[in-house]
Amino acid sequence: MHTTSFFKRILFVVSVLFLYSCDKEYNAIGADLLGENHFDFLQYSSDVVAHNQKIGPVDATNLPINALGIYNDPAFGKTTAHFATQLNLAALAPTIGTNAVVDSVYLSVPYFSTLKTTNTDGSHVYELDSIYGGQAPVKLSVFESNYFMRDLDPSTSFTESQSFYTDQTALFENAKIGSRLNNATSVAQNDAFFFDSKEIVQKTIASDGKATLARSVPAMRLKLNNSFFAAKILNAPAAKLATNDAFKEYFRGLYFKIETVSGSAGSMAMMNFKAGKITISYTEDLVTNGVTTRVPKTLDLNLNGNSVSLLDQTNTNSAYSNAVNNPNTSLGDASLYLKGGEGAMTVIDLFKTPGELNLIRTKGWLINEANLVFHIDAEKMASSNEPNRVYLYDLTNNRPVVDYFLDVTNATDVKKSKYVFSGLINKEAVTNGRGQTYKIRITNQIRNLVKYADSTNVKLGLVVTENIGETGFSKLKTPNSFTKKLPKATVMNPLGTVLYGSHPSVPVDKRVKLQIYYTKPN
Repeated sequence: MHTTSFFKRILFVVSVLFLYSCDKEYNAIGADLLGENHFDFLQYSSDVVAHNQKIGPVDATNLPINALGIYNDPAFGKTTAHFATQLNLAALAPTIGTNAVVDSVYLSVPYFSTLKTTNTDGSHVYELDSIYGGQAPVKLSVFESNYFMRDLDPSTSFTESQSFYTDQTALFENAKIGSRLNNATSVAQNDAFFFDSKEIVQKTIASDGKATLARSVPAMRLKLNNSFFAAKILNAPAAKLATNDAFKEYFRGLYFKIETVSGSAGSMAMMNFKAGKITISYTEDLVTNGVTTRVPKTLDLNLNGNSVSLLDQTNTNSAYSNAVNNPNTSLGDASLYLKGGEGAMTVIDLFKTPGELNLIRTKGWLINEANLVFHIDAEKMASSNEPNRVYLYDLTNNRPVVDYFLDVTNATDVKKSKYVFSGLINKEAVTNGRGQTYKIRITNQIRNLVKYADSTNVKLGLVVTENIGETGFSKLKTPNSFTKKLPKATVMNPLGTVLYGSHPSVPVDKRVKLQIYYTKPN
């Protein structure tokens, strides 16, 4: 009895000491759960210097997501997104019988979509995701490409992967062969193409005459030229279909060309082309016991070879152009322009006031939370689509900041994961409300700077992002004075946003600041 009581007391004392120790260390996880009232912590606001940095052509090889179409953004200008890709045989060395005749050829690339309702007849209603401009038509032409997209770069003695850049549209335009392959009579598949949210319904008739309907998610589904694929694939020399290396040298790929339709502003979609394929349906002779019958066959080509996103920028907004071409690196810019693709980013310097960081260190503050808050310029963004997220990273070393790594929060929607680190847009509390701010938590980044005098106060980069889980980098074709690389996730995003900057001309309540919440030592 007494022994049990003694151990209970010891356990209580140890627990108190443990909790006190955790409290003194200000555990990072606990700090991430503080919310917005900050428990009446003391607050300090530090000036930062944030300026624009223009981004030129960037490596857009083998992106997981590619833009296709036209997007007119009043705050930035017009982006026309083309695409080029190699093809791979789904099955090597296919056996093609005698008298093979093509019945149909379809190219299919599924859209990002959400099922909204299922009707009593079994049909479905979908809503497309990542579509800008709705169903405004564009002219779409799919050509055979004669440009060979090699795997390795000969300029590096074939030791590094070959890079293809966003500004190389002319390279593929000049290498296209013949007439367009999507030459169906329906203009919805070429001259007036649009991103259709309707499900794909395919009807097949069995040998007994019974019809069957097969339903699938919305997709870009294009009827391609039968004669071309009969000659190029079914009548190809067997050696050309024996391996994918031989096949890619023989059939070098496809070039998706986008043009403006008169009277239409155009539209753009984010596409996962690597999930796409071309299906060649054909019939051939089958001889059984001297009797010849026609049998149906299919042959698939996958769109998962080397690829590149090709971006043409035109009608550039003059305010945007002036801002990114004439940055104020000493005081910062009044307006910060973030634009995905071949666009712009922001360079951020913390603690630029001489002696400020050392003064904070001497005070011995315990940092509870630190945030960078960016206010959206509602007037400049009034007619533009707003990116759902921005991404802050260590620009000096081209890697995520420590708070990114320490945030293990997940969400049902993967685009909203790492919601403590965040960068997610904060909108007005009304239906279809406009964006107000982006807030990014860098508590541990600041803690390390304050605690360790030998820590490097690195430059930070801010960009729009398509995927918070993508931490890879893409090479700039021409490095600038700040970096040679750009986060790959921003290369994939066609959108942009305009934020209030750090220049003294910006109203104090809108100016970008580093907010620090702290506790004084006892």
